[in-house]
Amino acid sequence: MKIRVFVAICLGMLSACATTPPKNTEDICRIFQEKDDWYGSALDSARRWGIPIAVQMAIIHQESRFVSDARPPRPLILGFIPWFRSSSAYGYPQAKDEAWADYQANTGAWWASREDFADSTDFVAWYCAISHRKLGIPVSDANNLYLTYHEGHNGYKHNHHLAKQWLLTAAQKVHQRALRYDAQLSTCRQELDSKN
Repeated sequence: MKIRVFVAICLGMLSACATTPPKNTEDICRIFQEKDDWYGSALDSARRWGIPIAVQMAIIHQESRFVSDARPPRPLILGFIPWFRSSSAYGYPQAKDEAWADYQANTGAWWASREDFADSTDFVAWYCAISHRKLGIPVSDANNLYLTYHEGHNGYKHNHHLAKQWLLTAAQKVHQRALRYDAQLSTCRQELDSKN
């Protein structure tokens, strides 16, 4: 009996530590009301790198649906044997190992984790700020910032995205979501600012 109680307590503590995605990912105000420290994190990243909160959040939505430990699916061999993942993409930003290492080296954030929301918003904003600086993409152009985020700066420069209709469609979704998030944010920003 004591062992069962102990196991139940341990399992409860572990599940309490897991970060669950927001219940409503379609409304940025509800996201920030539910995850009350996320707005401050996104605001800090926006101030640091100049990338609007709505753009950061739309990219993270597209990449992971706000799942902290998201990974690409494992392909199955013979329909049931799990194989290696196609990419090292991980966490909220679905950042690959190489890009994450570049971020850590360039910002000095060696402790940063792709499972941490604040670190992830900072990464997304940092990457988009480089795209803005290197490629001249406006900071509000979520469509092209996402294409660059997905394809890398060289891939974008060489128009690799033009041969990928699914990616062009995804980028349009990111752009539309960023516009929607920005409009929603204008209705609750004052309330959110008063708490930060």
